[in-house]
Amino acid sequence: MKIVVYGPYKRTGALVDANVVDLSYATAKYLHEKNGETSPVEMAEALVPSNLLRLIEGGQRAIDTAQKALDHLSTQAQNKTGPRGERLVYGASEVWLHAPRPDNARTACAGGNFADHAAAMAIKMRGKPYEGDPAEAIRKAGVWGFWKLQREFNGPDGELPYPERCNRLDYEAEIAVVLGKQGVDLKQGQIKEYVWGVTMLADWSIRGWNEPGGGSLNFAIPKNFDGSTSLGPCIVVGEGVDPSNTDIELSVNGERRQKYNTKDMVLTFGEYLQYLSRDFTLYPGDIISGGTAAGTAADSSALLPDKTSAPERFLKPGDVVEMKSPAIGTLKTRVVAKKK
Repeated sequence: MKIVVYGPYKRTGALVDANVVDLSYATAKYLHEKNGETSPVEMAEALVPSNLLRLIEGGQRAIDTAQKALDHLSTQAQNKTGPRGERLVYGASEVWLHAPRPDNARTACAGGNFADHAAAMAIKMRGKPYEGDPAEAIRKAGVWGFWKLQREFNGPDGELPYPERCNRLDYEAEIAVVLGKQGVDLKQGQIKEYVWGVTMLADWSIRGWNEPGGGSLNFAIPKNFDGSTSLGPCIVVGEGVDPSNTDIELSVNGERRQKYNTKDMVLTFGEYLQYLSRDFTLYPGDIISGGTAAGTAADSSALLPDKTSAPERFLKPGDVVEMKSPAIGTLKTRVVAKKK
C-alpha cells in the first residue's frame, strides 16, 4: 500500500493507480456496507485514522483493515461515496500531496554511508583519498550523521527556496525508513519489526559553508534551512519493498546525476537503529535515512585553485530535480529564488 497525505486537512490516503483514495472514509463505507455499522465514520476514524501518526500507531491492524476497505471499494461497493456522501476517490493530479511525514517525527540522516560518495568527498575535503578500501574506512570510523529539524518538509512538486547564505546548493537522493514502534536500546537485528514503511528523502545541502566556532558542524547549519528536506511521494507499506535493496535515481533538468541501489550502503539501517536508540527512545513515525551515493554536485565537481568546487553542477533557481524509485514513485522539486 502506498500511503500519502493529501488535501487541506492532511488526511491519509492510498495511491491506487492514478487515484488517491481516502482511507478512513473508504473504511467507513466498508464498515457500513459490509458489517452494518451504525456509526461508520467514527468507528473508521478509530480503526484507520485520517491522521498519519495515528495510522502508524494503529499498527498492522490498521493497514489490514484499510486493505479490506480498498478491496471492497474496488470490487463490491455500491458507489464511490462515503456513508454520509463523502468523496472517496480523487485523481492524483486533483489534490495536493504533502510530505508523508508524521506529526512531531524526528528525522536522522546517515552521513558518508556509500563508499563511492565518501571516497570522492574525501579527496575534495581532505585533498587525499582513503588509504585502502573506502568501505572498510567508513566502517572503522563508525556511525555518524545529523538531524533534520524543520517543522515542515517539502512534498511532491514542492518548491525549494534558494538559501540567501548559499552559493553552492547540492542534492542528495536517499531511501528512508519510517518506524512503526516505540523502542529504546534496540539491536540491529530488530530492524524489520520496527520498520513501518519505506520512502524517499531529498537532503538539500549547503556546501562549502564555514563559520566561527564549530565550523561546518555548528548546529548542522548546512543541513537545516527552510525547505532543506523533501519527502515522498508516499510511504510504501507491506508491499515487500526491502529498504536495503531498493533502486533510486536523481536527475537535474532531465540529466541523470545519481543512480544506485541501497544494497551498497556500508552501514545498515539496523546499525543506525541500534546506534540512535542507545539511551534514546525512538517513536512511531521517526525516520532514518540511509545516506547517498556518488553523483552529487560536491563529489563530482572539479576543485578550483582556491579549493572551492566549480559551480556548474550545483543547483540554481529554476532548476528542476526529480528523484525516482520504481518501488516508490517520483519526487519532484523546483528550486526557486528566495522571496525578499
